[in-house]
Amino acid sequence: MNSNLLYKELRLAAHPNLFIFALMGPLVLIPGYPYMMVFLFSLIGNFVNLMYTRETNDIYYTTLLPLKRSEVVLGKWLVLLVSQLVTIVFSIPFAFLRLRLFSLPNPVGIEANVAFYGFGLMIFACFNFIFLTSYFQTVYKVGTSFLKGLFFATVLAIIVEVSVHFPMLTWLDTVTFAGQLKQLPILAAGVLIYVVAMWGAYKVSAKRFRQVNL
Repeated sequence: MNSNLLYKELRLAAHPNLFIFALMGPLVLIPGYPYMMVFLFSLIGNFVNLMYTRETNDIYYTTLLPLKRSEVVLGKWLVLLVSQLVTIVFSIPFAFLRLRLFSLPNPVGIEANVAFYGFGLMIFACFNFIFLTSYFQTVYKVGTSFLKGLFFATVLAIIVEVSVHFPMLTWLDTVTFAGQLKQLPILAAGVLIYVVAMWGAYKVSAKRFRQVNL
C-alpha cells in the first residue's frame, strides 16, 4: 500500500520543481558558498509541491479514494521523506569530488563533511515537523506553514555556518579522515532527531487532518 501511495504521489501529484530542488547537490562544488543552501533549496521544492497540491485539489481528490485520512497524510509524508533522502544521496558524490578538486577551505562556512550531513538532517527534521503539522491543520495555508518551518530551519542553518568560524568549533569544519570520524556523533544525532521528528510529524499531522472539514 505504501508503494502504491508513493507511486500515485510521484506520478500524479508531484510538481516537477520538487525534483529540481532535490537535485541541488552540485552546489557544494561552488567555492565560497553557504553549502547549507543545498538543504534549504530542498525545503522550497516541498513547498512548491504542496502549493501545487492545493491548486489541483489533490487532497480532496485523494480523500475520495478508498483510503483512510491517515493514508492521505502518509502519501505526502512519503514524498517529503523520499525527496530529502534524494537530496542527501545525490549530493554525496559531489562532496567527494570537491575534496579532489579544491584544496582551499570554504571561507563562507561549513565544509561538505560528515557534520554537514548531520546538521542537514537536523534542519530537515525541524522544518518537517513544523511544516507538516501546521499544514495538516487546514491543508490550505501552505504559505504560512512553510514560513513557520523555514524560519527555524534558516536560523539553524545560519548558526551552523557561523559556528565553524569560532576556534573551539573548527573541528566541525575539517575534511580529514580523523576529523570526520570525530564528527560521527553529529551525524548519528542528526539521524536520530530526523527519525523521531518524522515519526512525530506523521502522528500529529494524521491526528489533526482527521478534524479537517474539506
